[in-house]
Amino acid sequence: MGKVSEERTTEQDRTPVRESKSLYDRVGGEPVFRALVHRFYEGVARDPLLRPLYPEEDLGPAEERLTLFLIQYWGGPTTYSDQRGHPRLRMRHAPFRVDALARDRWLHHMREAVDELGLKPEDERELWEYLARAAQFMVNAE
Repeated sequence: MGKVSEERTTEQDRTPVRESKSLYDRVGGEPVFRALVHRFYEGVARDPLLRPLYPEEDLGPAEERLTLFLIQYWGGPTTYSDQRGHPRLRMRHAPFRVDALARDRWLHHMREAVDELGLKPEDERELWEYLARAAQFMVNAE
């Protein structure tokens, strides 16, 4: 999950030490993921195709769940699993009709949100490739 290795030496022995830095850490941690998901849900709130897929009147709880999931997935705290257990993404989305059009609308709003983050190209690419795969994985209707 989104890790890059860096090499450094210790002062004591000059032996190379491998460090691994998650995408979560590289992009700026929780504030960046909160900004991403908040911007995404601003688009969802105005989207006549996607908005009905969210049964709660207030999108705040959905926003919080996605934020915590992405934070955990990319190497941050495990709050999502601590609160909700295993993500089981397909199972949790099964009650909702997710077709190619819904996937494309979801990706449209997520693309706008990702673009606003101003990430380094390699981090943006890694994040986007995951989001595109995840969106495709949720499709459950033709």
